[in-house]
Amino acid sequence: MTADRYLNKLRFPYSLRHVPRERLAGLTGISESPSPGDIVLASVERIAKNSALELNDGRRCNLHEGDIIAAVFGNRYATLQFEGLAQKNGDSCDLLSMGGLCGLVQTKHGRVSDPTKLKLIGAITDQQGLPLTMRDYHLQPSRAGNWPHITVVCGSSMDAGKTHTAMSIIRGLSRAGGNVAGIKLTGTATGKDTWNMLDAGACVALDFVDGGYPSTYLCGHDELIELHHLLVDHAAAQGADHVVIEIADGLLQRETSMLLQSALFVCTIDTWVFAGGDPMSAESGVRMMRGWGIEPIAVSGVLTMSSLNIREVEAATGLRCVKAGELQAGWLNDRLVARLPQHEAPHLRRIA
Repeated sequence: MTADRYLNKLRFPYSLRHVPRERLAGLTGISESPSPGDIVLASVERIAKNSALELNDGRRCNLHEGDIIAAVFGNRYATLQFEGLAQKNGDSCDLLSMGGLCGLVQTKHGRVSDPTKLKLIGAITDQQGLPLTMRDYHLQPSRAGNWPHITVVCGSSMDAGKTHTAMSIIRGLSRAGGNVAGIKLTGTATGKDTWNMLDAGACVALDFVDGGYPSTYLCGHDELIELHHLLVDHAAAQGADHVVIEIADGLLQRETSMLLQSALFVCTIDTWVFAGGDPMSAESGVRMMRGWGIEPIAVSGVLTMSSLNIREVEAATGLRCVKAGELQAGWLNDRLVARLPQHEAPHLRRIA
């Protein structure tokens, strides 16, 4: 069964941007137990929550019933939207994200409508008839001579201001002439965050899609560490001397907690910034990080929009609360420079 008659109308999502369209040659049956990364062809059966698809070139296109799209099975964790797994129900599944992730919703936020429904047409194959998977399309490992200074932005929850904080740090460093890269290490495929990092002045912006993952929910520890090194090495090979990494969701989320309690990850990080949604979450988050042996350099995020919030957090944590505008003006720059390590070969800063 060929895919020729679909190709002219096919919508190609952001999550598959590393997959050459010319590799799409045919269709075959879909496994009853799909794996994250399996690439499928589907038609839009009913529009609901996700009414748009983010294309591989970054443009958002409105979806209509009957549209033909490429999609990728994956797991999603989003406290304000869906929890979804890489599963199907017969020939149907849900569109889990505007980046092209598909699967079945397990739970959802009470204020979120039902997901857009897809009808599965088949698994997409290459010219040899082999099913395509994202796992085969990713950046190749590189070895840069210098390991950059790394700042991690983590936070209390989804929508606590982590991306804006990371973007603001990138802006401050780039305005001062720094060669800075942005990395979204965990989350679900969408280009919005990496585009924002590029707009802020990043010399390169990367995410887990560049490592062959449609999302990182339910990834293993070793997978995340390997992904981390792949992306940082690539950023360093592009000339970055600073890397700003955003970790999705809150400290209680599985992968976030796993990384922040991993000596293999923590030993590679130079500076930590915590983004909080409110004073209580900031105090709790900073206390949790300190319990893991991590000392943030500052608190930022949505809470800094209120002077009273700032006063409470600074009194409770002893840390400076820094507004986005201050970060963009370079508040963190001198403090990062003061903490810069000697440029070392990457293997010297890693635990084997």
